Amino acid sequence: MYRLKATKEFWAGDVIFSEASIAAVVFDSLAERICHSCFRRQEKLQRCGQCKFAHYCDRTCQRAGWAEHKLECSAIKAYGKVPNENIRVVARIMWRLDKEGSTVSDMQLTTLDELEDHIADMPEDDLKELKVDIHNFLDYWPHNSKQHTIDDISHIFGVINCNGFSVSDQRGLQAVGVGLFPNLCLVNHDCWPNCTVILNHGNQSAVNTMFHSQRRIELRALGKIAEGEELTVAYVDFLNLSEERQRLLKTQYFFDCTCEHCKNRIKDDIKIGGREEDGVKPSEEQVKEATDYCFQMLEKMEKARLNGDYHEVVKICRECIEKTEPVLADTHIYLLRMWSTMSEVQAYLQYFDDAADYARKMVEGYMKLYHPNNAALGMAAMRAGVTHWQAGQIEVGHGMICKAYAILMITHGPTHPITKDLDAMRIQTEMELRMFKQNEYVYHSMREAALKNKPMTMMHEPKSVEEGIKNLFHRRK
Repeated sequence: MYRLKATKEFWAGDVIFSEASIAAVVFDSLAERICHSCFRRQEKLQRCGQCKFAHYCDRTCQRAGWAEHKLECSAIKAYGKVPNENIRVVARIMWRLDKEGSTVSDMQLTTLDELEDHIADMPEDDLKELKVDIHNFLDYWPHNSKQHTIDDISHIFGVINCNGFSVSDQRGLQAVGVGLFPNLCLVNHDCWPNCTVILNHGNQSAVNTMFHSQRRIELRALGKIAEGEELTVAYVDFLNLSEERQRLLKTQYFFDCTCEHCKNRIKDDIKIGGREEDGVKPSEEQVKEATDYCFQMLEKMEKARLNGDYHEVVKICRECIEKTEPVLADTHIYLLRMWSTMSEVQAYLQYFDDAADYARKMVEGYMKLYHPNNAALGMAAMRAGVTHWQAGQIEVGHGMICKAYAILMITHGPTHPITKDLDAMRIQTEMELRMFKQNEYVYHSMREAALKNKPMTMMHEPKSVEEGIKNLFHRRK
């Protein structure tokens, strides 16, 4: 097993290395809504006139993406249809390797041949899907391109299956595609890691493509890392219980996690524990009963959310919270999911005071569970800050936004679009807070007048509980 170690001392927020992808593609489901070159979400995209499949922001993006799309374009035309995202990314990788060889940059630490594919570990159903993909790949792969053995093709599919990295949109709020970054594949997992990975979209806006900078991942330090210390990232969310994290890692990445947090079940007790008040705890039976009930209600809530029945979602959540909140700890993961859902849906329905209350509880729970510089904690604090601002609770809102900004400066860096947005909000809320402290009555009068003059617009419909931060900046106007 590879172990990537620090060659010098690093501090929180330092970029340890950055790496461009060998290849990346947009997900099938978003092919008409995301630019195939810069991976930005745009309202109106221009379609490739040849294959009618690839979409771009404009001619500048189309020119920038042509090197990657050229062979794909003619292959799609010849094939007569568009293959799935796995086949498309494997084809792009193989075309690039055929052209440039196994090492595509001076900074590349490994070749794709050296990476694990774990095909031997795949369950039967996954192997069947792999065989179908390989069959379709062979039909799609042009006869005039270099021909490869089934073993070589299978290996690349296997590498993508366990090492493909999700490519996010420009704000880092939604996964929109998949790419392969060889050096990143060498960074091992730890449930309490010392690094995080973010996508830097680079700059593709200049008319002259010579001035473009590449889309790349950045491995950033979450705290002080000593020289010689192994670099690690988290492959799964720490909010899961140790047993669930181990199951996910075994299923998706084919290894048994033996990190300290899994071995010692660190924080598992408070993730499914009972609420202690004045030294009195509920019985184990009461906690189990409340946990089981909460789990059932989460399933009901998810069905209502998928049906778009948000008033029913609120009803289910409220009923569950009223029954389980007196019993379960404020760090109980099911209760946190209920608070998170209520916060998002109530904000969407524009009950901002209610949404702010649940968002605050969610962040306070996360702070007791997550690493202090965890990106998910930063995003949750940002969401809570915006919700408090929408509710007119400027003091708490500003505090939350400052907290989020401090975390995202480390996890995303000062030039990331979401950090820039947060900085603008931090300055705005600081100015509003100063006004509030000088004269509370004048502040609220001005705020009410502004809201009356500019009626609020509906936020976009929330797509999923986990994507709760997606619509953050659709502010009440």
